Amino acid sequence: MPLSLPAYPPRARSLTGVLTDALAALGGASEFLPPARSAIVFVIDGLGAANLAGRRGHARFLSSLSSRSAVARTVFPSTTAAALTSLLTGTDPGQHGIVGYRVRVPGTATAPNQLRGWETDGLDPLTWQRSTPILEREKELGRPTFVVTRSEYRGTGFTAATMRGADIFGVDDLGDRVETAARVAAEHPGALVYLYAPDLDSVGHRHGWESDQWSSALERVDAAAARFSAALDPADGALITADHGMVDVPAHRRLLFGEDSPLWDGVAVVGGEPRMLHLYAEPGRAADVHAAWAAAESSRAWVLTRAEAVGAGLFGRVDAEVTERMGDVLVAARAAVAYYDDREPDKASQRMVGQHGSLTVEERIVPLLRLGAFA
Repeated sequence: MPLSLPAYPPRARSLTGVLTDALAALGGASEFLPPARSAIVFVIDGLGAANLAGRRGHARFLSSLSSRSAVARTVFPSTTAAALTSLLTGTDPGQHGIVGYRVRVPGTATAPNQLRGWETDGLDPLTWQRSTPILEREKELGRPTFVVTRSEYRGTGFTAATMRGADIFGVDDLGDRVETAARVAAEHPGALVYLYAPDLDSVGHRHGWESDQWSSALERVDAAAARFSAALDPADGALITADHGMVDVPAHRRLLFGEDSPLWDGVAVVGGEPRMLHLYAEPGRAADVHAAWAAAESSRAWVLTRAEAVGAGLFGRVDAEVTERMGDVLVAARAAVAYYDDREPDKASQRMVGQHGSLTVEERIVPLLRLGAFA
């Protein structure tokens, strides 16, 4: 039976190709964008198209650039590690191998965090992430490439895995960060610049996107985007997008499964995140795990075997080496619920309000807005 997915906007471009499109525009070879002297891709972490539309009064500048067709479709899972890696390599999760928030190392019982586990779990950023970063490749070809981000991200394993080769500017104030990106692009003709703002996402996780705190954070981001537009040289082009959207999951819909839950029968390792679980089965138990979760949760989640997910193209093109990183069973929330392994001692994630990772329109459709020479 074919997988029934949400109706995504038919003209939504894949986030995987956004940086590639910007690069092509520098040589006048993009079918999507006009030519530009330098190009900037500005990622506002956690800003879904539905979130922006729902709070347009708090983002008058960004809303003035948006339209129903000014959108992109992020990857699956709709999570930062997978999405930013696809953006920065131009390849699908099934190729680069970052197939979720927590992913099992094949042949082990560990599922490291794909954003922060590089240092703590010994992931090699030069080999675990399997695709060549675009910024590294272009730098080796002689193009000036830059990353403008928070200073805390400069030396991380994820940065090495996805942005190595670029010159990195660590700027903590968002307003100063956007002006730095515009200045660097103007000073280095032909430059490819990646600009990152995680500010909104962290507020959303803590308070939810429907909160007053999120609206206030969106106002600050919107002001920074307007400041960015004013600083941008007209000869340079910029795209503003996001890695994923967000849904709010109230406390009573955060589903906790403890030691006595029969749904853990046959499950050796739990990966992914609360709205998109990777369930790694004990040998010979994958069919049992799928049957149990489908019977219990198919009314409010897509419950898929690994083969079904790969066959439906959810991970894009899949290389053989990546297959074993995926769960034997995937549980992707369809309703406003989140799934928690309550056997875990760390309960911090159970307090998250804003969440993402699944297949819904709210999580997968993000803005794709144009500025400067790209407008």
